Amino acid sequence: IAHTSSGCHDQHLRTGKLSTIMYLPRSLISHLYQQLMHANHSQSPPVLILVSLEPDALCACRILTALFRRDYIPHKIQPVSGYSDLALAGEQLVQPMKLQLGGSGGVVVCLGVGGMVDISTVLGLDNVQDGEDPSGGVQVWLIDARRPWNLGNIFAGRPEDALQTLDANARSKVPGVIDGRIQSSYKPGRGGIIVYDDGDIDEEMATERDAFLTLIKMPELEDDGEVLEDSDGASDTAQSIDGLGRSKKRKSWSDREDDEDGDEENRRPRQRRRSNSSSSDRSSLNHTSGHQRRDSHSSSGSPQPSDSPRSSPPPSAQPASPRKLRRRLLRLRRKHEAVLNKYYALGSTYSEPISSLLYSLAEDLGREDNNLLWQAIVGVSSLELYGRSMTGVGISTSLDAGGSAGWGGQRGERIRQVLRDEVRRLNPPDSKDVNGERTRGETYGVIPCHGLSPTDNSIQLSPEPRFLLIRHWSLYESMLHSPYLAARLHIWSDVGRKRLHKLLAKMGVSLSQCKQSYTHMDMELKRGLRQSLLKYAPMYGLDGLVPPPASAGRGKEGWGFVRSWGWKACLSAIDVGVIVGAILEVGKSGIHTDPTGKPYDRHDPKREIVDEDGKLENQAWVERFWEAYDALGDIEALKAALPTALHLHRAILRTGTSLIEKRQIRHLKAFRMAIVKEGPDVQLFTHPAALTKLALWVGEAIAEQEKDERGRIGKGGKGMPLVLAGLNEKRGVYVIVGTGGGGGVIDVRAREKMRQRAEEKAKRKEKRRMERDRKREERRERVGSTDGEDEDESEEEDEDEDESDDGGDDDLLNEKGHGKNRFGNAFQEVVDEINARVRIDSFEHCVVEVKKEDLSGFLESLSMKAVVG
Repeated sequence: IAHTSSGCHDQHLRTGKLSTIMYLPRSLISHLYQQLMHANHSQSPPVLILVSLEPDALCACRILTALFRRDYIPHKIQPVSGYSDLALAGEQLVQPMKLQLGGSGGVVVCLGVGGMVDISTVLGLDNVQDGEDPSGGVQVWLIDARRPWNLGNIFAGRPEDALQTLDANARSKVPGVIDGRIQSSYKPGRGGIIVYDDGDIDEEMATERDAFLTLIKMPELEDDGEVLEDSDGASDTAQSIDGLGRSKKRKSWSDREDDEDGDEENRRPRQRRRSNSSSSDRSSLNHTSGHQRRDSHSSSGSPQPSDSPRSSPPPSAQPASPRKLRRRLLRLRRKHEAVLNKYYALGSTYSEPISSLLYSLAEDLGREDNNLLWQAIVGVSSLELYGRSMTGVGISTSLDAGGSAGWGGQRGERIRQVLRDEVRRLNPPDSKDVNGERTRGETYGVIPCHGLSPTDNSIQLSPEPRFLLIRHWSLYESMLHSPYLAARLHIWSDVGRKRLHKLLAKMGVSLSQCKQSYTHMDMELKRGLRQSLLKYAPMYGLDGLVPPPASAGRGKEGWGFVRSWGWKACLSAIDVGVIVGAILEVGKSGIHTDPTGKPYDRHDPKREIVDEDGKLENQAWVERFWEAYDALGDIEALKAALPTALHLHRAILRTGTSLIEKRQIRHLKAFRMAIVKEGPDVQLFTHPAALTKLALWVGEAIAEQEKDERGRIGKGGKGMPLVLAGLNEKRGVYVIVGTGGGGGVIDVRAREKMRQRAEEKAKRKEKRRMERDRKREERRERVGSTDGEDEDESEEEDEDEDESDDGGDDDLLNEKGHGKNRFGNAFQEVVDEINARVRIDSFEHCVVEVKKEDLSGFLESLSMKAVVG
């Protein structure tokens, strides 16, 4: 199975042409939109929106289109299922917009697509003739929550302009852009790639920016793998790089070269020098440890840098020889390449949801309202359903406040708190609520099930328990299918079911009551449900099952969001995320058909492999996007899709229980592994997102099982990663998803304790230092300084020995990539090593497709890789 967009990356390296590339800081988030709004007229080309097939991107798309409609900005939406679809959209929709091809330019908005690859190459904005504008008047807004960024999308600026001349004063620059960062004086119109920064680029990527920009300014230099000795100092290398713009240093090299080297250098054409320089630099700048190299099976061959030697001033004013300068430059190049390679090798993570970022745009424009706020809340809440966290795809540990560690830990909780504040601001107390029903509900913790009036469309906070679709199921079924309860009560076994029955009995709820629809349960039982859970849940290790009562210190931390549609319905944000996700993964009908439209019978002996390249499957997924898009704005469509969501989660419980009971989960060297290839629900899990939900269910169950047996979670609290493969018999492939360790890729509470210990250790160290200084002064007054120095050295040695025991925690805390999901990197490493037929097309880089016959070899090689940072 060929990789998508094969050869685009190599072509980009040969041409060396790039679009204008920069990033928009969070403080100027509305700058480009306001410029677009002012430049819009009746003849303006429509804005093209490329959106991925996931709830967060779908909600962000609805926010953006609502803003466009209010400002009468024409637009059209194109769903994109993977990199093959993205390249096809670039060929059919983006490239015809270019001025060179008769188009009129315009704006392309990428929502949840392209952040981890060289987007200008994938969309075809890099292959033009010399002297032409690569972007062709097309401006791409890149908004993505996946990390790591492709640094070529952020800091490249206009490298073709920077390399046209060696004179810095004559070098052309993009007005209003400094080191790739857009300033308030920037005026769009030239096209290019613009990344929307959620704060990470400005706050956390200074080292990567410096390394990238330094590499861009470096001259042509071929690295043949030469071993560099430490005797060649790296002094004056930075001055050499800074002097490239003035061309003096470059000219001095050619003037002082040996006859052969000098003649060869002087005969080299200027144009060739620029092209080669761009090629050699880009191979490092756009390399992303498997993500950006998905189009070829060859891995980067750049050697690791040697240790940086100590710098020393030159012995005389005479310049160093060209050979020594070359070795210094080569050492510096390897050093900066190592910084970029380390950034890409950390693994995949998630930053702020793009629906939250788009709501910030609406808020900055003064256009926020309840509808846009609800879309943002649903988008943020949906990330937890797919295990998308600050350490990649993996399950999260529960907090005492209920809820979960979520996609962003403390940062995620801050954003959820901002959303709670927005709910209070946009939904003040209703004067029609004369009986104080809503106030009593929030006070006593009763989850709302209906609106206050036929016209009530408000959003309110609710102490949601960690049950699944409780308003649309019975209490018993809702608890039974909750991943949180299933893992901690061991629902897959008879003993676990009995524990659930005992919990209900202690709460005073009979089985006949809890097995009827929750909306028809006895009102007194529903009013006392929360207090009963707070009282009895900790007895079964369910401390985070419900959020605690609101307090002055913590507010309503852990509380969920609920919206009413009059008397028609009342849904929580998690409910909507579950339903929309089920539509995207299964479709409204929930029936799988073959390309002829007939139901697919996996037991048919005459069945044949169809749709080997997945094109028909992708088309079906795109059709589901429109169903989900419409459902987000139509409560009746959401209610009609409820059976699909219930069907999917029943299948997750059945399949997960079968895997555990039949002991089909194997323990390999680097991860646990399970294969779903038989049973009534196999076809449901051919969609990567549905398979991910099953993997998270199984991973959390295994983690709790291991915790009960051993008293702790293995792998230092990270747990063992899980690889789950689902058989797609129609296409003859296995869909594989790799999730982070059970119990959460990283334990947020443990990390907070480590941080506290580090702070206490720093305070103790500072106190000891002050005490040592005081004693030193006293000794110097009494005795000579020599003896005091000897004693000082002995004290410092003792102190180092005392602190060596707990230094591991600090190293773990300061390790930037600790616990991150590296399955995307590992998948690419396996592809580079073996000849397995593999297709890496999903925007989720922990997802891969492998031919049935190649599965065993692929997993064997994968077991030898590091899959968690």
